[in-house]
Amino acid sequence: MFLRKVVNNAKRLAPNIRTMASQGPLVDLTVDNDGVSIMTMQRPPVNSLNLDLLRELSKSLDEVAKNKSRGLILTSSSPTVFSAGLDIMEMYKPDFKRAEEFWTTLQDVWFKLFGSNFVTAAAINGHAPAGGCLLAMSCEYRVMVQGKFTIGLNETALGIVAPTWFMDTMCHTIPIREAEYALTTARMFTVDEALKIRLIDESAADKADAINKCKSFIKKFERIPPLARSITKQKIRQAPIKNLQDNRKADSEEFLAYVKNPKVQQSLDMYIQSLKKKA
Repeated sequence: MFLRKVVNNAKRLAPNIRTMASQGPLVDLTVDNDGVSIMTMQRPPVNSLNLDLLRELSKSLDEVAKNKSRGLILTSSSPTVFSAGLDIMEMYKPDFKRAEEFWTTLQDVWFKLFGSNFVTAAAINGHAPAGGCLLAMSCEYRVMVQGKFTIGLNETALGIVAPTWFMDTMCHTIPIREAEYALTTARMFTVDEALKIRLIDESAADKADAINKCKSFIKKFERIPPLARSITKQKIRQAPIKNLQDNRKADSEEFLAYVKNPKVQQSLDMYIQSLKKKA
């Protein structure tokens, strides 16, 4: 993760700056009558991914695997945001032990979601930039609610190079030429644009419609032997998974070097101080 022009772009990090305190469960996990698990992120206001939320996502994914659910639908309690991505308060004057756990837990969530042996779908009921887009792309099927919402990996707009496994996930999801253009230009796609390039698979009128369409996708596998399906999926996804497995330590070290960078801390401090002045 390489920094460029961070100071000039500090104000663009605003959507992901949120308090790290939390009250109540950050993930609601339910199982419907059809045996489909619905995992709802509920960290107001924008489901920014801090360590606490990532821990609960990881634990919930373990629970879905343990209970042998027919499938998983990932969604959000927010009416306008699926997830705003990584919480940069995890990177501001961090405790480095916590920062390392934050990053390795994010890696764990990706491994468990992208490489799951159960069917996965995302009901994207709002904006999904950066890490929010990563979560959605890690699912096998994506349904996005119509509206003025956007989705994409926009890290380069912030002067940041997305981790290789973020890029690998996008290249696995859409044609590589589309992915290259999107990643280098920090392209955020509207619902219709995302549908056109298959970043999403369907659009929906509202959240309920999105969840129903996700359930319809999961039901398509009723007559497919689960073991054959899961092994086939994991073989198809093997290259991105192995790439991170082989380079996991280096990836974590790169992240820690990034958050230790004085220019990064200076830019974050400047922005947070500006927020305090507005308060």
